[in-house]
Amino acid sequence: MAERKGKKRPLGETAAIADRLHSAAIHLLRRVRKQDAATGEGPARLSALSVLVFGGPVTLGQLAAAEQVKPPTMSRIVTGLERSRLVERRADSKDARRQQLHPTSSGERLLHEGRRRRIEYLARHLNRLSPKELEILSEAVKLLESILRDWPSEE
Repeated sequence: MAERKGKKRPLGETAAIADRLHSAAIHLLRRVRKQDAATGEGPARLSALSVLVFGGPVTLGQLAAAEQVKPPTMSRIVTGLERSRLVERRADSKDARRQQLHPTSSGERLLHEGRRRRIEYLARHLNRLSPKELEILSEAVKLLESILRDWPSEE
């Protein structure tokens, strides 16, 4: 990221861009998330399930930390996911006293189908852009991905 550093900008200018980006990101996510209604599962369950599907098996405590909720709240979410047969508990291979949460094949399928629906919905709207606008957006996405790669995860 050092190559991006150059002339210092006033913090207010950067903050104004950050404010616009924050607002746009929230509005974009709200719009594509509407596609999740087709899954029949609520946002909290889908979010927890996505951690397992895209991040791999974890303990209940790790999942609660990842989702920034208390363990009792996550326990209720996981119980609902188990009832829907989207998640299962398995003994940890290294410590039989601990349990790992794993997505079932149904849970994986549900998440992948949901992601496909969101991407198709977004692509339909992006299709309205000109080739030049799509190229600019693609470059902006690359820049965002680069920023996120360099961003410390504990922040």
